[in-house]
Order: sequence, then structure tokens, then C-alpha cells
Amino acid sequence: MKPDYKNWVPKGMIYGLSAGTGVLAAAFAGSLVLLKNATTPVRIVVSTVLGLGAIACGKFTQWSIMAYRRFSYNGKRQLSKQIIEGTAEYVNLPEGGKGLDVGCGSGALTIACAKRNPKSRFIGIDRWGKEYASFSKNLCESNASAEGVSNTEFRQGDAVKLDFPDETFDAITSNYVYHNIPVNKQDLLRESLRVLKKGGTFAIHDIMSKGRYGDMEKFVKELLDVGYEEVKLIPTDDGMFMTKREAAKMMLKGSSLLVGRK
Repeated sequence: MKPDYKNWVPKGMIYGLSAGTGVLAAAFAGSLVLLKNATTPVRIVVSTVLGLGAIACGKFTQWSIMAYRRFSYNGKRQLSKQIIEGTAEYVNLPEGGKGLDVGCGSGALTIACAKRNPKSRFIGIDRWGKEYASFSKNLCESNASAEGVSNTEFRQGDAVKLDFPDETFDAITSNYVYHNIPVNKQDLLRESLRVLKKGGTFAIHDIMSKGRYGDMEKFVKELLDVGYEEVKLIPTDDGMFMTKREAAKMMLKGSSLLVGRK
């Protein structure tokens, strides 16, 4: 049995976009015939809208297929795997310690951290909403079993309001989660760090562009000013996980790791 970490680009989206492109292209072709007796402005407007729609949908379909191949755990590039394993390298727990992965999805990062810290326990939480129907608690548990990992636990949870007391965990991690949540991103970081013990480590990876996260250099200083032992903001789109060109192409520009010790 092999783990199935799915793909960050769902197959359903590719199928839907392909179908949409076909429908728009057919509608464009049909409009040229059906509207041949219509006034010129009507023909131009309708054909232009349908034609441009078909082109745009086709381009996004091409991008989705490209992204699917690069993110795939079974493909040549395996970008997802590289990011997961690269993030997990920053997560170190003491023997008997407990870690938290916020937004665990298919369990990939939770399991990678658990494998690196076999004498500790790692909890993965996620809301597993309908937007990500291919991810589930059962999938996470199945993947942990396939990897032969027994020091994991998966629960329903909300990153906006974590259901844990202050200073519960020895490590906190997350990967490409917070940019999808429509609240202040620095507040999300504060909430995650709230449940981290003094002396605990954190490694949070996301698209931390200024437009999404605000001034992260100022946030780093804020953490240091309140007593955090170490805080670093490490760009991962400049060759660490991907080149700047690839990051721009994959819509991952601004990807960074926020790492440190409380």
C-alpha cells in the first residue's frame, strides 16, 4: 500500500476547465453560424466574448495541467514533496514532545515531521471543507498507515481559533494554508504561536508577500521584541525550493519560511 497525498491541483478542476474550454469553443463556432444574419455589433460582441472566454479557459487549463505535473508526487519535478520535506527539516521536537501541523490536508507534512521525530507525537488539524473534498481525516490516517507511522493523530480544527490552551505544543508547523484564509494573516500567525511552548520551535511556510501578509520584517521584529529567542524569514522562491521564474509561473511568488524558537 502506498500513500496518496493527492495533488494541490485537483483533477476535477482540470476536467472542468477542459469541458468549459470545449463548451466555449463550440459556442463561439456556433455563434458564427447562428448570428450570421444579426447586426454587426451583436455578432462582434458575442463572438468576441465567447472567443476570448474560450482562449482564457484554454490557457488556464494548460496552466493547471502544467502545475498538476510539477506538484505530483509521482512526477519528475515533485515540487510538493520537496517543499514538504524541506519544511519538515526545521521541525525538531524533544523526546516525548508534541507538535501541531495547522491545515494538514492529506497529512503529508504531519507525517513527514512525525517520521523525523519518532519519539514524539504530531497532531494534524484541518477543516477539510468541501473546497478540498479530496482531503479528509480518513485519507490522513490511511497515509500514516501506509508510511508505517504510528505517532500521528488527526482532528477537525480551525486555524482562526485553535482549540488548544496556551503553550500546548513543542513545535508548530504549516504549509501553504494561511493565504487561503480570508482574515489578517499576521493574526493567524499569532494564534498559531499562542499554543507554542516557551522554547518551542516553529516552521510556517506560505506565500508571505506584502500584499497578503503586510510587513513581515516588522512582524519578525515584533516577535523578537516580546522575547522570542530566534526568528527568521527565509525566502523559498529564490532557489531554495524553486527559482523565482518557477515561483512566478506557479503563482507562488513570495513563498517564505517563518522559522524560529519562542
